[in-house]
Amino acid sequence: MTEDESIESEQEDLYEHFRFQADPRQEQIRIDKFLGVRLANTSRNKIQIAAREGNILVNGEKVKQNYRVKPGDLVTMVLPYPVQNFELKPQDIPINILHEDDNFVIVNKDAGMVVHPGHGNHDGTLVNALLHHFDQLPELPSDYSGRPGLVHRIDKNTSGLLVVAKTERALTKLAKQFYDKTTSRKYIALVWGDVEDGATIVGNIGRSKKNRKVMSVYPDGEEGKHAVTHFKVIERFGYVTLVECRLETGRTHQIRAHFKWIGHPLFNDMEYGGNKVLKGLKTAKYQKFIENNFQLFKGQALHAQSLGFIHPETGEDLLFFEELPEYFELALKRFRDYCK
Repeated sequence: MTEDESIESEQEDLYEHFRFQADPRQEQIRIDKFLGVRLANTSRNKIQIAAREGNILVNGEKVKQNYRVKPGDLVTMVLPYPVQNFELKPQDIPINILHEDDNFVIVNKDAGMVVHPGHGNHDGTLVNALLHHFDQLPELPSDYSGRPGLVHRIDKNTSGLLVVAKTERALTKLAKQFYDKTTSRKYIALVWGDVEDGATIVGNIGRSKKNRKVMSVYPDGEEGKHAVTHFKVIERFGYVTLVECRLETGRTHQIRAHFKWIGHPLFNDMEYGGNKVLKGLKTAKYQKFIENNFQLFKGQALHAQSLGFIHPETGEDLLFFEELPEYFELALKRFRDYCK
């Protein structure tokens, strides 16, 4: 996901969730059939998707869905997060639903809300809210750890649009669109400095060697995964710039890591150094002005403004749009007034 990102590729680390040893007398059968009788409530289609994404290993090597299991084979499923050790529970938490049909819903997530449960965030998440609002949501093969309905995600302190699938068919089709990079995703970000008119940032993104909670850019491609961010300038305020970003790939913290790398961290981004005065005057008045604007945001100044994809059933081209939150608009008004 993600900035938003596909659920399948959000981390570099992999954790073993399931392990099966084929019997010495095991007949040679396709691996999707082999796992289908061993993984409860898991369809053959889900297993095939898991194999396509590289989540199924035989004797430590990735295999395709047509691999035929042999006697003695060690079959494992690895996923990009530790095994869930907590119970998902529905919670009556308000969520802003912009659109809903029989296949999916579009949610406008508030900054400060975690998308799915994880270590340190076992409840109070968007998933807990979704479980309260909807009877049953489908899961991807990589969602045995509490992410029903989710095709992608955005960071806790990023606001904006998410699509949530309501059926397994919709989930599979939407996930493929994210995997094939055919979706359209645009973000609005306020970044430090006077940015050039528009450009494309290309640089592999992977976990930082110094701090596993943040991402680093590896421009030579020696580590991480290929990442591309296109951007253009919307408005200039001298010391900060409002930009529109279009994601070609969806890596963890992609926009935040890319702009940090080119010397323009996002405004008030605590993890990437944007939560201190990086440009401008040394006067006490200016310092106070920036601090007051920091207080408007719960984290980085980043909003997932538009999301486009093909309807999983009708084939219609869809595009959803959500204006900036009021506090974001207030910060921009303050900068406009200050520039005058």
